[in-house]
Amino acid sequence: MATSAMQSAFTQMEVLSHQASQIGGRQQHAGEPDSGFADALVSSIRRINELKVNADAQAQAFQVGVPGVELNDVMVNMQKASLAFQMGQQVRNRLISAYHDVMNMQV
Repeated sequence: MATSAMQSAFTQMEVLSHQASQIGGRQQHAGEPDSGFADALVSSIRRINELKVNADAQAQAFQVGVPGVELNDVMVNMQKASLAFQMGQQVRNRLISAYHDVMNMQV
């Protein structure tokens, strides 16, 4: 998957999580424990991004030839990041679908 497509999806997911936190009537503050759906969504997006950044850094370290970085570890971490991203996309798609279903309900 292209990096620009991944960045676009991350941006969309962050926007949705920000909107969800505003709908919930509160913003997440530093030092506050996670609670609620919006906070869980933001936490998940950050974890997916962290996996991607770590996998990219490890791949770059392997390409440069840093000792102790093995190909199998790089491949496993790249797959973890890819699966986490795909899961995030599915969650985003389901959220958007649910949002459209709710918005199309007749009162």
